Amino acid sequence: MARKYRHLLPALAATLILGYGPAQAQSVNAGDREASSSQPFAVETLANFNTPWAMAFLPDGRLLITEKPGAIYLVSQSGEKTEVGNVPAVLASGQNGLLDIAIAPDFGTSSRVYYSYVEPNEGGRLVLASATLAISDAGTTLADNAIVWRQTPAGGRGQPGGIIAFDPEGKHVFLSVGDRMEPASAQDAAQARGKVIRLNLDGTVPSDNPFAGQGDVQDMTWTTGHRNPYGLAFAEDGRLWLHEMGPQGGDEFNLIEKGSNYGWPVVSNGDEYSGAPIPDHDTHPEFAAPAVYWNPVIAPAGLAFYDGELFPDWKGSALIGGLRAQALVRVAFDAEGRPDEAERWAMGGRIRDIAVAPDGAVWLIEDAGNGRLMRLTPGD
Repeated sequence: MARKYRHLLPALAATLILGYGPAQAQSVNAGDREASSSQPFAVETLANFNTPWAMAFLPDGRLLITEKPGAIYLVSQSGEKTEVGNVPAVLASGQNGLLDIAIAPDFGTSSRVYYSYVEPNEGGRLVLASATLAISDAGTTLADNAIVWRQTPAGGRGQPGGIIAFDPEGKHVFLSVGDRMEPASAQDAAQARGKVIRLNLDGTVPSDNPFAGQGDVQDMTWTTGHRNPYGLAFAEDGRLWLHEMGPQGGDEFNLIEKGSNYGWPVVSNGDEYSGAPIPDHDTHPEFAAPAVYWNPVIAPAGLAFYDGELFPDWKGSALIGGLRAQALVRVAFDAEGRPDEAERWAMGGRIRDIAVAPDGAVWLIEDAGNGRLMRLTPGD
C-alpha cells in the first residue's frame, strides 16, 4: 500500500463495518481498443460554443447547453441559440465553472431544471441548484433559483464532479462529487468529496440512505471512494452507472450500488502521475472493482444510455465521450448484464457530453473554445 495512505486504515475499517459492498466480478481492461475512422453515422455540426460542458433535452426537442465560463443557452433543433438570463456567477478556473444541467422529473408541470456549478466564494464550493425555466416572447431566464445542496467543507482545486441523475421513479436526485484534488478526502466520511450523494428533490435527506442519521455528510452519502466522476446515469433496467477518471491510467466504469466503497485513493488500476504505483483493485477485495477500466485512459466525460430508434443496434448501450481519446465510445451489455467496450469511433475532438434527442438522434458537444455541437444520424 502506498505509504501516504496508511493513515486511512482505521477509517477504512470503520467504513467496512458500516456495510460497504464486496468486490464485483473480474474487471475488463478496454484501454488498448483502437478508435475506428469508419463511422456508421453522419455528423452534422449545428453550432459552436465557448467551452461547452453539458446539455439536456426538453420534451419539445429543444435543448439546454451550459458553457463552463458561466452561460446557459436554449438551442433549437437547427442550432439557433438563445442565451438564458439570471445565471449565477461561477468560479471559472481550470476544471471548475458552470457544470451539468438536467431536466426535473416533473418538468412538464413544474418547468424546473437542476444545474451544478462551482461558486466563486469560500475557495470554490460545488453547488447543486434548481430553478424555473421561464420561456416567453421577452426572452428565457432562470426564475426562483434555489440552492439544493452545497459542498461541505468548502474549497478544493479541480475535479469537482457535479453530474446530476434522477432515479427512475423521479423521487431522488443523485450528484457525483469529485475529490477536489484532495485524494484522502474520498475516504473521509465527514467530507463531501469523492462521493455520490442522494437527496430528495428539495435537498432533504431520504430516510433510507445507507448511513442516514450518522451526521451531515454521512446522511446524504450513497457511495464513496471516487476520484473524478464525470458520468452518472441510470440504465433502462434501473441500475445506476458512473464513470470516473483515474490518475495515470485506470479510468473506471462502475456499477453504483447502495453503500459501496470504490477504493480511491487506496486502490486504482492506474499509477500516480509521479510513476509511483497504487495497489490494484484485486489486491483489496473489500472495495468494489470497476466493471470496465481503461489503461491507457480515454478520459471519459458524458454518459447516456441509448433508448432511441434510429440506431437499433445500440439499444441499451452506454455512450461515453472520450476527452483524451477524442472519441465516442459505445459500451454494450451481455445477456447477464456485464458491460464491455463494443465500439470506439474517432471524432476529431475532445467529446465532453452526450445526449439522446427525442427522435433518437445522438448529440455531442466538443470540449474546446469554439466547441462544436454535433448531431449524429444514420448514414455514411
